[in-house]
Amino acid sequence: MSDRAILQLAGTSDARALALELKQAGWEPLCTVVTESAAHSLEEAGLNHQIGRMTAEQMAELVRSKGLKAIVDASHPFAEEASRNAIAAAEAAGVPYVRYERDSLSFEANPLVTFVDDYEQAAELAAGKGGVIMLTTGSKTLQIFTERLLGLPDTTLIARMLPRRDNMEKCEQLGVPQKHIVAMQGPFSAELNTALYRQYGVTLMITKESGQVGAVDEKVTTALALGIETIIIGRPQVAYGTVCNDFGSVQQSLTAALSGA
Repeated sequence: MSDRAILQLAGTSDARALALELKQAGWEPLCTVVTESAAHSLEEAGLNHQIGRMTAEQMAELVRSKGLKAIVDASHPFAEEASRNAIAAAEAAGVPYVRYERDSLSFEANPLVTFVDDYEQAAELAAGKGGVIMLTTGSKTLQIFTERLLGLPDTTLIARMLPRRDNMEKCEQLGVPQKHIVAMQGPFSAELNTALYRQYGVTLMITKESGQVGAVDEKVTTALALGIETIIIGRPQVAYGTVCNDFGSVQQSLTAALSGA
């Protein structure tokens, strides 16, 4: 393996774009993803990859066995466990760790927007507001919201998530009525967001601060234009160390870290 072979966590669209740019610049990224869909996108892009979740120990062993020189963590801003594992793996394997993260968005000046620290706070705040609540935070934390919101008077929970069988099964298990499920894969245009908000009569939208590439700006901007209150869940606090917000900075950080090794 060459001195430019690296491991990259690459489950998002901008992570794949980063991997392509790194490859074009002469780096040799081995991309890891956890879903078949993400793996298919990497395969179409001609990127070397493997599928499956890894513990910190497994990731460190992969780095050692493949002779990889660094770990680039371009996982989703809310993939906290994956990031912590990557940080620990880099330390265990003795290689540099570089974090790529989308820029944050700011809607703090708008009175319709409330920022909270976690899902529990979002669910509690939503319970106090009632109305028609559209949840766009995915299935992983759906139970937090169903436990707090389902069955409340004058409250309807609309769950918007990827059209996967496991997601639909989870909705059924948690008691979300089929008519209150929006199973669609983005990107969502402003026009489509507007149509969905109006179709369901949404009065409150809940989302995560995933950044522009995560289409949070489209979701929130459209909601605010319709006068819909919005709760935004802030990103997890992780001690990443080196953080880059653009592709060029990732390359510069890699070059600097490896030249000093």
